[in-house]
Amino acid sequence: MQFEQFAYERPNFDVYRNTFKEQLALFTQASGFDTAKLALKELNRLRTEIDTMAKLAYIRHSMNTNDRFYAQENDYWDEHQPLFDQVHHEFYQALLTSPFQTELKQIFPETLFLLANDQVRLLDDQVVQLKQQENEWISQYTQLIASAQLLFDGKKYTLSEISACFTAKDRFTRRKVQKVYQSFFTKNEARFDEIFDQLVKLRTAIAQQLGFDNYVAYGDIAMNRWSYDRSQIHAFRRFILEEIVPKNQELYQRQADRLKLPELAYYDLPLVFPDGNAKPQGTECELVEKAQTMYHQLSTETGDFFDLLIQQQLMDLTSRAGKQSGGYCEFIDAYHMPFIFANFNGTSDDVDVLTHETGHAFQSYLSRWIEEPELVFPTSDTAEIHSMSMEFLTWPWMEEFFGSSSDKYRFAHLSSALQFLPYGALVDHFQEEVYTHPEWIPAQRKDCWRRLEQQYCPERDYRQSADLDRGTYWYRQGHIFEVPFYYIDYTLAQVCAFQFWQRAIIEKSPQIWEDYLAICKIGGTKTFLETVAAGNLASPFDSAAMKSVIQSVVDYLSAIPEETLRN
Repeated sequence: MQFEQFAYERPNFDVYRNTFKEQLALFTQASGFDTAKLALKELNRLRTEIDTMAKLAYIRHSMNTNDRFYAQENDYWDEHQPLFDQVHHEFYQALLTSPFQTELKQIFPETLFLLANDQVRLLDDQVVQLKQQENEWISQYTQLIASAQLLFDGKKYTLSEISACFTAKDRFTRRKVQKVYQSFFTKNEARFDEIFDQLVKLRTAIAQQLGFDNYVAYGDIAMNRWSYDRSQIHAFRRFILEEIVPKNQELYQRQADRLKLPELAYYDLPLVFPDGNAKPQGTECELVEKAQTMYHQLSTETGDFFDLLIQQQLMDLTSRAGKQSGGYCEFIDAYHMPFIFANFNGTSDDVDVLTHETGHAFQSYLSRWIEEPELVFPTSDTAEIHSMSMEFLTWPWMEEFFGSSSDKYRFAHLSSALQFLPYGALVDHFQEEVYTHPEWIPAQRKDCWRRLEQQYCPERDYRQSADLDRGTYWYRQGHIFEVPFYYIDYTLAQVCAFQFWQRAIIEKSPQIWEDYLAICKIGGTKTFLETVAAGNLASPFDSAAMKSVIQSVVDYLSAIPEETLRN
C-alpha cells in the first residue's frame, strides 16, 4: 500500500473516550493478571489508532499547509490532542496504581512506567485549555514560516530554497542573499515576538499550575530525561564552552585563510571552500536511486528497508511553496512504517537530511515489534544517535553522491558537526534563561540571545547586519517555538555519533554495525544511558572520554592539508 492510500478519518472524540474508558475499566477491575494483560494490549491498540490519525493529519498538512481540508484537520488536532492526552492520562494513572505492577513490569518495558510517571505529572484538567492554546500558537509559527516567498534575482524562493544561495562563491551575492533572507524575519519581527511571547506565558502558566517553579523543570520532564538531570546538562554545556569553542575558532581561522579573507563576516560562514562547497550530483530521483544502491551495499537490513520506503512512496523530499520547512521522520503506527519529510535545495544538506532521516526511519522500522506506541521511537536524545550516526556510517559511499568532491564533503560534514555543538548548547542555554525569566519583554530576550551567541559562537560577526546584531537569529530555530528543550539532545547524540564515526572510519571496527543494529532494535525500551552502554559507547557526561573523542575529530581534520581543500 502506498502512502496516498493510507486512510485518514477524523476520530469522534466522544466515541473514542467512551470506548477507551470501557476498556480501561476492564484493566482496572481485572481479577487476574492475564485479564489485565489482555486489556492493556487492547488499550495499546486503541492508542495506536489515534496516534496514526494524528500523524497522518500532521504529515499531510506539513506537505501542503495551503490544503484546506488538512488545515482544518490541523486545527482539529490543535484543539483535541490535549483532550485525547487527558483520556490517556487516566490510562497512565491506572498503570501506576495497578495491583499487577510487578507482573506487568516483567513483560512490558520499564520505560513505559517511567513515561507514565512523567505524564501523570505533566497533565491535568486545569491545563488542557492552556495546552490547546499552545498548539494554536505553534501552528501560527509553522504557517508563518511556510508562507515565506522571497524575491531574489527575479525569482521567488521559499526559505529552504533560497538558503542554497548562501554558499555562492561571489561574496557580494552571499551578502545580498543573506540580507533578503533576513528581511523576512525583520518584516515579521513583531509577529514572531507576539507568537513567542504568548508561548512563554502559556508554558509558564502550565508549569506553575502543575506545581513547578518554572517551565525549565517542566520541560526536562517533558523530554523524559530519565538517566541524567539539568546539572549534568550544565556541566556538558561548560565542557562545550571550554573544550570545543576554542577548537572551532581554529577551524574558522583556517576557513578565513582558505577564502583569503582577513576575517569572516556572518555571510561568509556557509562557504567552506573558495571554489564552492561540495554539491550532490544528480536530480532528486537520481539521489534516491544512489541512496537505494548504497543501502543495499551497507547491509541487507537497510537495503530491504529502503526498497519499502520507495515502493510505498514514504518520502516527500521536494521543496515547494506552502510546504512546511525543515525535515523530520514520523512512524505511522497502524501501518508499521515510517515517513520521511525533507526540503531538498540542491546542496550537500540534501544528502545530510536523507541519511539523517533514514537513520530515524530505519530505527523505527526495526522497533516496530514494540506494542506501546510511545516507545517505538526512543527519547529524542537517543533517537538522534541513530540519525546522526547514519550520516557517518554512509561515508564510504559519498563518492557516489559527490564524485571528486567527496573528500571536501567529508571535511565540511565533520567540521560542521563539531561546529554545531556550541550552537546546540546555545539554544538550550537561551531557553533556560527565557523560561527562568518569563517576565522578560522581547528586547530582553534578544539581548540574552546575542550575549550568549557571542560566548558560544564568537565567529558570528554581525557588524554588517544591525538586525542580527540585535539578537534576532533565533527566530529561524523552529525547535525554540515548537519543541522546547529538545535541542540539547542533538548535542548529546552528536558526541555519541562521533564515537560511531571514530570506530567505523578511524578504527574500522568489525563490531560497529552490530552495535548500531542493537541500539536501533531497542527503540524506547531503554533509557538514554542504557542505550549508550548497549552500543558500547561512552557517556557524554564522561568528560575524559569526550576529550578523547573530540581530539580524534580534531586530529582527523588537522591532518587534511589545506592544499587539497583550496583546489
